[in-house]
Amino acid sequence: MQSLTPSSSGINLKSLIRTKIQSNRVNPNRPVIRCVYRFDAANAAVNTGTANSNSAGHVGGSRADWQSSCAILASKVVSQQQNAEKSGGAGNITAVNGHKATMDLDLVPIDNQPKPLTITDLSPAPMHGAQLRVAYQGVPGAYSEAAAGKAYPKCEAIPCDQFEVAFQAVELWIADRAVLPVENSLGGSIHRNYDLLLRHRLHIVGEVQLPVHHCLLALPGVRKEYLNRVISHPQALAQCELTLTKLGLNVTREAVDDTAGAAEYIASNNLRDTAAIASARAADLYGLQILAEGIQDDSSNVTRFVMLAREPIIPRTDRPFKTSIVFAHDKGTSVLFKVLSAFAFRNISLTKIESRPHRNRPIRLVDDENVGTAKHFEYMFYVDFEASMADVRAQNALAEVQEFTSFLRVLGSYPMDMTPWCPSRED
Repeated sequence: MQSLTPSSSGINLKSLIRTKIQSNRVNPNRPVIRCVYRFDAANAAVNTGTANSNSAGHVGGSRADWQSSCAILASKVVSQQQNAEKSGGAGNITAVNGHKATMDLDLVPIDNQPKPLTITDLSPAPMHGAQLRVAYQGVPGAYSEAAAGKAYPKCEAIPCDQFEVAFQAVELWIADRAVLPVENSLGGSIHRNYDLLLRHRLHIVGEVQLPVHHCLLALPGVRKEYLNRVISHPQALAQCELTLTKLGLNVTREAVDDTAGAAEYIASNNLRDTAAIASARAADLYGLQILAEGIQDDSSNVTRFVMLAREPIIPRTDRPFKTSIVFAHDKGTSVLFKVLSAFAFRNISLTKIESRPHRNRPIRLVDDENVGTAKHFEYMFYVDFEASMADVRAQNALAEVQEFTSFLRVLGSYPMDMTPWCPSRED
């Protein structure tokens, strides 16, 4: 076979290739790159030393080379177009990788096309420096609102009437975080939130401890001897029981949903025979006067709150971390010692252990021929320990715990609250 040259071939390669490419155009509006491989006879003569040469100059044997040159053109379109725009030149490209080519760009601009929605478009998560939306239970002036402000300064606090609503607000992207109490130094654990932690799939990402400073609030001009009733949250009433007696208040105690809600209720209904136990901020918000300040029975009254998010944080080892887990087992409390020893053998300190009845299986039946059928409560155990999940000790401890338990879930691994604690304003 001989090499084809413009003089020896009756075929017009340029028109043939152009016709072939144009015949493949289905939609004239689609982006099209038209390229022509211009055969250089001079270079072909140099490269064709023999009649059987398979060099790049042969059209009959260089179809793959021609396709390669088209691919090179396509790969260089974007970069060459950008260079042309920067230099202010024309959009036509005359040569790519040494191959002469012509190119006409008929591309549809993509900037004007609509972009698909993503999950973040529905409720975008705040970027760095943006204002966080933090849900809490209660009304403005509640201690939970103060805890949210301590955990996330300058946040947008979102009040919720129930703990359940605060959980759902985060799950439905209405809020970015939730700050909820889990225990008080005087009143003990808030069991409702422990049950909700297991029911929902939120993650603990931090904790904050807030000193509780109770005040006795009433409408302006009301004196203590005029009072017939004191309303507040049940735990606030219990935390101030002795002080109320010392103040000589022979009043009825009535429980409401939250402390700040009690202050709001008195202000909105103009109750002059009723006082509320709430914070000093609640007095400012609802126009009440402070009859007595610091009326908690113990000045070392602090409430621990946890911060909840949809996604967990990455545990670290460069600062003190705490990890919260919940587990259950099928063999009664006899396994509890083995579970706790997994932490003791690794010098991991436990800061809390809380048992709650297993809601799905509250009773366990044990048959004994001598005694009969015994009934035992089944429990879920909540444990907090001072170690990060990034710590090998914690990983090994949980691996051992998993061998003895029928259910194990990590609620969160998060930084400990190391801020200085002040029990009361006077201190």
